[in-house]
Amino acid sequence: MNLDYGTNIDPAGVGKRVKMLIVDDEAVICEGLRYTIDWTKLGVEVVGEAYDGKEALRLVEEHGVQLVLSDIRMDGMDGLELAKHLRQRHPAVQVVMISGYEDFEYARQAIRLGVEDYLLKPVDIEELSSVVKKIVAGIRTGDKEEKDREIELWLSGMARHGSAYGKEPPPSLDGVQFRIVATQLADFHERFADMEAERFEEIQEAWLLGLHRNLEAGPFRALSVFDHENLLITFLASEQRAELEAWDERLSSAMGSLDPGAGGRIYGGASSVYEDLEETADRCAEAVRLLALHVLDGRRVLTADYGEAAMFGRTLPAFDITETAQGLVSAFFKQDREEVHRAVEGMVRFCRESGYLLPEFWNLYEELFALLRQRLRKSGMTGLDYARRGQPDPNIYNSYAGLETVVLEDMEELQRLIDQNGIDKSYWIVEKAKKFIVDRYRTDLKASEVAAWLKITPSYFSYIFKQSTGKGFTEYMNEMRIDQAKNLLATTQDKVFEIADKVGYKEYKYFVSVFKTYTGMTPKEYRGLRVCKEASAGGGNTAAGMEPAND
Repeated sequence: MNLDYGTNIDPAGVGKRVKMLIVDDEAVICEGLRYTIDWTKLGVEVVGEAYDGKEALRLVEEHGVQLVLSDIRMDGMDGLELAKHLRQRHPAVQVVMISGYEDFEYARQAIRLGVEDYLLKPVDIEELSSVVKKIVAGIRTGDKEEKDREIELWLSGMARHGSAYGKEPPPSLDGVQFRIVATQLADFHERFADMEAERFEEIQEAWLLGLHRNLEAGPFRALSVFDHENLLITFLASEQRAELEAWDERLSSAMGSLDPGAGGRIYGGASSVYEDLEETADRCAEAVRLLALHVLDGRRVLTADYGEAAMFGRTLPAFDITETAQGLVSAFFKQDREEVHRAVEGMVRFCRESGYLLPEFWNLYEELFALLRQRLRKSGMTGLDYARRGQPDPNIYNSYAGLETVVLEDMEELQRLIDQNGIDKSYWIVEKAKKFIVDRYRTDLKASEVAAWLKITPSYFSYIFKQSTGKGFTEYMNEMRIDQAKNLLATTQDKVFEIADKVGYKEYKYFVSVFKTYTGMTPKEYRGLRVCKEASAGGGNTAAGMEPAND
């Protein structure tokens, strides 16, 4: 994970002085070192002097010393022994040795003990100042990195585990107002999933640095952590209270000019502005949820206000799963991959144009897939329980095109299994019979005629037809004809006897009898009921309002 944040989030960390201890068995040298150099200017606070190594160890622990400036030759515990103890007990403490002897063996031992630098007496003030200045910069960098890690752990925990993470916010997080922004690359699967790791790391770096460069202005400061390769969680802090418009303007400006390279386009969900850091987990979840709305109109910044407006009073048109499943089954058994693709594309287009969010589309597809497997099993297929993946990662498949590839992969796998396992021959016979019936249901078609056309016996045809459809031939024909009659009664001015003839009933009274058996009312009553319903719904008079009384 990468972390970066503005220097003003923890301004105290930059100006905090490094605590230093001077160690020499000659008091005059200690005082000389203490007062000859302006340590404050170098960012150092001299917390005291020690006259041997033993006393130095006590003062290091008592004052939290970070830097020790020590003579190498002292009575009692000398400088080398002191360095050895410090390395064992306080390895973070930096040590600079001063020696009056130009002896390489001393220097070699000091280096082995991790001493930062080794200077000879008389000490050159400029050289000592330069050495200390360098050490102070290193200590401060180390402190900042430690705070970075602490903040990174906290923010990552808030994003991944929510309030269950349970850790207090780091004390270095200053500010009076806060906001969480979750950003990701659009069309990730299509554009970046196969990109080389090194190149994608460059994209991530440009993304993070560009976002911070654009966001950090005036009172606003930012820190970020990658919670996923395509999900950057950014914590925005303001040192003073700002109106929501100011927050939104800064965010819109930042996102509008953000360019990670490689044709990438970044969009983001922005949480509500809040003042209590304990809300951070909830605000992280809110910002991530808002990302799902990007498919509605492709906007770059998805705020909480936009989310409320987009979801208010929202209704989705129903999708005909049954018809789609039947069409796919037919296409599978014909081995018509183009027809399968068209069916999938049609479903995707319907959901996209109807305003389905990607999770809603996937739920619909899960229902379709379940029905599809059921239909295939009924048709004699076995071995359909292959290791199909669950819901795709929403950070990778964050577009309709991405999810469409997953659906098509599933369809290809089903086609492969069908090709591999084959299908009961009777299915093909019944499918051919259905097409034959659709073309001729308006005639006085008999089961024996269909059987003769198929070149099978009438008894075998009746058996496999009932097994496949769950209905006898006459029942199947009547249902199809009555459905067509109901449609004509509702949409045309045709007389009932004309409709009877159109749907394949040559005897008017027999048609009325069958119609009543299947609907519980006569054709005229059905038409009258439809007229009443349309009138009550504001439809007024319909074209089917006049009807003869002899039915």
